[in-house]
Amino acid sequence: MAPSTPPTHLVAPAPAPDSPGSAVFDLPTQRPAPPRLDLPSLRAPAPPHAPASNSASSAGPAYLIVSGGTGCNAICAAFARASYALPVSDDGGSSSEIIRVLGGPSIGDIRSRLVRLIPPAPPGTPLDALRTLLGYRLPAGADAAREEWRSIVEGRSGLWAGIPNDRKETIRGFLVYFESEVLRRAHKNFSFVNGSVGNFLLAAAQAFFRSLPSAIFLFSSITNSQATIVPVIVTNHTVTIAAELRNGTHLVGQCEISHPVARPPPAQDDEYTDPPSFSFDTISPTVQSQSQNVHFSTGSKDSYEALSAPINRLYYINAYGHEIHPVPNPEYLAGVNSNEVLVYSCGSLWTSIIPCLALRGVAEAIARSHSLRAKVLFLNAKNDRETTGYDAVDYIQAIARTLNARYQPASFGLGGAATTYPVSAFVTHLVHLRGGAVHVDVPRVTELGVRCVEVESDARGRDGVPLYDAECARRAMESILGREE
Repeated sequence: MAPSTPPTHLVAPAPAPDSPGSAVFDLPTQRPAPPRLDLPSLRAPAPPHAPASNSASSAGPAYLIVSGGTGCNAICAAFARASYALPVSDDGGSSSEIIRVLGGPSIGDIRSRLVRLIPPAPPGTPLDALRTLLGYRLPAGADAAREEWRSIVEGRSGLWAGIPNDRKETIRGFLVYFESEVLRRAHKNFSFVNGSVGNFLLAAAQAFFRSLPSAIFLFSSITNSQATIVPVIVTNHTVTIAAELRNGTHLVGQCEISHPVARPPPAQDDEYTDPPSFSFDTISPTVQSQSQNVHFSTGSKDSYEALSAPINRLYYINAYGHEIHPVPNPEYLAGVNSNEVLVYSCGSLWTSIIPCLALRGVAEAIARSHSLRAKVLFLNAKNDRETTGYDAVDYIQAIARTLNARYQPASFGLGGAATTYPVSAFVTHLVHLRGGAVHVDVPRVTELGVRCVEVESDARGRDGVPLYDAECARRAMESILGREE
């Protein structure tokens, strides 16, 4: 009988102390000496004599900011500790083309906020180069857009200058994946016109991970962002909103509600006429118009055609045009119950703020939260297409009416009574700009249980109307929280 051989033990060689690795994705499996991280090379240099303490108490209260993609960007710096709740229903710009060809939730608003919250850095630094790349839009011409996209994917573009190689290859890998997904659907003729590189990265990550929160984590990790971005709905499917006007008209999609893009006139043909477009009762499918929404830019909001009637309510629909009641992201509801201040940001009321509120359980979470010290509405400086003719009371009542609506099937019997909360359960303070174009009737607002806080801003728009900036937003919050204490 042959002597038994001792068992063989396979031992992985210890990594060299200076071996390259990803500071983002490598997780320790043991407890050796602290690992080397290369992240400081991306950080902006700290100002001289910067305070050493970064404790939560010194950073001020914790905020939950309900906003859209661009409306809050001007005041983000006013909130040191903030979580941002954003909708996933934007169908304008390159988001519309991504949805049309690849599907999935809209990521345009989230990308806008992620790029805005990249830490500030001097020109020429890696962080500044990343901000330039991920905020870049391709040209408006189809051929030029396709050519520039090719140079970016192949790594030849000057936009890569200054970006560390590990970040470059991570981003480029996901852009290549995005290109492959587009090529698999070549029959849909994806248009790169006005395309956002950041949108393409985020959409590719969402498709690869099948998780929007994971895509947000990747984007934040690459850019050293410490922001907490919370999509109000977590889904891998397209989310569509619709508005019912007071005259019974229904508008489908954020662009149709807020800033419809002009369509080219139909071709004239004496021998043939296209049949009327298919519709679900009075609701037209939004995907038919998305190919034109790629031409939308935020500047197009400045001039608009008024709605045929004021908006009565906003709701979600599925692919068949039927009204649905989505379940909100649990992290969103947890944020309502853990942060100290809720802020309804300035921006599009019906297509940015209301989609975050017209969800199951949100009203109860806001009204019954034990952690919220204040619930603050930043009133827009002027009205837009969605709010033509509104005054401050109309803004407040639109929020209260939306939150008090039912977002679940009606139950039978006596146990289905709905709770109606007072306005002050949702809004406790109204911040408005001195000289703003939206009328504020202070006595009427006060009767609703809402305290008015007027602030002055040095920022002005092209029409001379005052605009919010971080400094005036900071003063407003100091005034509100100082009174609360």
